[in-house]
Amino acid sequence: MLTACSIVSSAVAEAAKMWNLMVIAFGSSSPALSNRDRFPTFFRTHPSATVHNPTRVKLCQKWNWKQISFLQETHEVFTSTIEDLEKRVKDAGMEISSRQSFLTEPDNAIQNLKREDARIIIGVFYEDMARRVFCEVYKQKLYGPKNVWMILGWYPDEWYKTSDPKVNCTADQLMEALQYHITTEALILKPDDTPSISGMTSDEYEARISKALNVSNPTQVSGYPEAPLAYDAIWSIALALNQTANRLADRGLKLENYTYGNLEIAEEIFNALNTTNFPGLSGQVAFTATGDRVTRTQIEQMIDGKYRKIAYYDSVMDNLTWLVPVEWPGGDGPPKDGVDTRPQLRVISKDLFIPVCVLAGLAIIFACVCITFNMCFQHTGYISCSQPHINNLTAIGCIIGLMSVFLMGLDGQYVSEDQFPMVCSSVAWLLAVAFSLGYGAMFSKIWMMHSLVTQEKSESEDGRRRRRKISLQKVEVWKMYLMIGILLVVDLVLLTIWQVIDPLYRQVEDFDKEEHYEDDLEIQPQLEHCEAEHLSIWLGILYAINGLLLIFGLFLAYETRNMTVRDLNDSRYVGMSVYNVSVLCIITAPVTIIIRSQQDAVFGFAALTVVFCSTITLILIFVPKMLFIRKNPDGTYTKNMPGITAPSREDEEKHQRLSADNIEIKRQIAERERRIRHLTELIAQRTKTAPSEASMPSKIQERNSGSPVTTTRRSRSSFGPDKLTPPTISCEDSAFVSVGAGSSALSASLPRGQRNSAASEEEFSETYI
Repeated sequence: MLTACSIVSSAVAEAAKMWNLMVIAFGSSSPALSNRDRFPTFFRTHPSATVHNPTRVKLCQKWNWKQISFLQETHEVFTSTIEDLEKRVKDAGMEISSRQSFLTEPDNAIQNLKREDARIIIGVFYEDMARRVFCEVYKQKLYGPKNVWMILGWYPDEWYKTSDPKVNCTADQLMEALQYHITTEALILKPDDTPSISGMTSDEYEARISKALNVSNPTQVSGYPEAPLAYDAIWSIALALNQTANRLADRGLKLENYTYGNLEIAEEIFNALNTTNFPGLSGQVAFTATGDRVTRTQIEQMIDGKYRKIAYYDSVMDNLTWLVPVEWPGGDGPPKDGVDTRPQLRVISKDLFIPVCVLAGLAIIFACVCITFNMCFQHTGYISCSQPHINNLTAIGCIIGLMSVFLMGLDGQYVSEDQFPMVCSSVAWLLAVAFSLGYGAMFSKIWMMHSLVTQEKSESEDGRRRRRKISLQKVEVWKMYLMIGILLVVDLVLLTIWQVIDPLYRQVEDFDKEEHYEDDLEIQPQLEHCEAEHLSIWLGILYAINGLLLIFGLFLAYETRNMTVRDLNDSRYVGMSVYNVSVLCIITAPVTIIIRSQQDAVFGFAALTVVFCSTITLILIFVPKMLFIRKNPDGTYTKNMPGITAPSREDEEKHQRLSADNIEIKRQIAERERRIRHLTELIAQRTKTAPSEASMPSKIQERNSGSPVTTTRRSRSSFGPDKLTPPTISCEDSAFVSVGAGSSALSASLPRGQRNSAASEEEFSETYI
């Protein structure tokens, strides 16, 4: 039996097995017909619709399309085709962006494709629906330089010009929407001049059929494209029957003996068709085990309303043969299959990285200068009493920490993905060693100062706490080295265990995409992080250990704020450095965790903290020593040298109290001297009216005959700032003698008011007599 379309073939072939009939079709392409369980006696010279799928996948690979969209009319033949294509696309590593289907109206399906920004669209539908589809494509503007349509190629050449009352688009509008679209079609008529089994070439066939049809354009005749397949189908039947007749003759049978129940003859016919192999008009005619035709695929492209052949594809040999170059709108090559997603690393700004590195470099140079200075003047008494080797460890720790600043800024713009974990590990090791040496050295010194001063406390008579001076011999330097070594070993052991058990690796954090639709580009910002499987645990352990050291260092610095250890002459500056490092580190650690997704902020915060901590520490510890050596080149140092050791808080308070008392005493002295001058003037005035000097000695002798007069010279120097002692009276001072010897006479000779005034000067008599 000979059938054409898939719908008829499906019904006939499924029933033909019941009468042992062979069915051969020339126009059926449904993949469902390849099912031997349903259609055991079916063959076809028209290739299955799935024969297009290897070609479609090959073209997508050729043009680097990874995202494909499907549009199908809801029919079994198309559903089976798309299911097979979907499997092949996934096997090729491509992605299905969208799959739309429609029954009668393609409007919604087209709108969905546009909404999903479909670029490469494979459509499978019948000719009448193709006109409706591309009318809507025209309306939705889903064509142009960014879109490529790939549809079936077995429509008539000018199918879009056919008038259809259900299509409200003109032929020109449809042609505009169809410009540059691609079709795939099984090879219907072989392109060369090789004669077929009948001896007729392709050109001779076309001439004969055009003459038989007697029309100007035979391509517009329904069924014309499949005519060579029908011709080959007839030859297939003829050859199969001829072969069957020969085989039956050997057994004494004839084809005329065939009946619907004759299974033996039916099997002979089936075997003959199954082994068919001859040159036909459509190419070499042969069938697979499922009855499908094996053939090449023809690829065409529409340019200005005309189809032109551009390539052939042989799926068996995987050979793609190009006939002419493919034309693309704009001449820029095949369009992209969608918006390109380009990863873009967020890197540290060079405007920040370079200045910070310059600062770190200058700080390293300054640290080297400090170490050189310390080594050159370590023989001097002043430098040696500051434990120069401990200070050198602090400077070395600062240098190592500053070196880590350069590595902190190395990201994807400077190092590869494989090198990034090494950078992460290097930064962790450098910071740990820098902290152990730099901060550990200062911590050991302030801990030693606290322990020595605390055990030298004593109580004074008035109950105030005093501190004795501590000699240099009591400072056990080896204990400070031991503490630094313990801190360093703890950090190194912890880092070693971390790197062995859970090494750091590169992790990329993705941010929201930045869209640039004009360039079909989508930027995917990414940020590199140093990560480990249990990073939070390891950081927690490190932060806990070093955090306790920082807090304890703050405590010791606070406790020793009023203490003075003269043989550790930089103890005050070391305490200030501990304050500086502790506060900045305690603030920086949690802040960098919170803002870890902001690369510039994290680098700036962490790097500047290292730079500032190191620089301020070096300035506090070494600059005062440089200034002292500049003033005292010999570096001579004594414990009582002024300006060597800063006074304690209690000494400062005592000094303030004594200064206030001294000011008050000076004021009282000045007041008394003023009164003395005033009284002296009064005495001098009254002396003029007193008895003559001749009688004065005798009266004095009479009144003081019983008690000799003892006189001394008054000394003004007795009025000191710290004490007020009664001055002595000199016999040469007539005024004071008069007061001492003849106060009664003086009082008697004074007027009443003046006597009261003189009598009220009780302080004068208490001070000078």
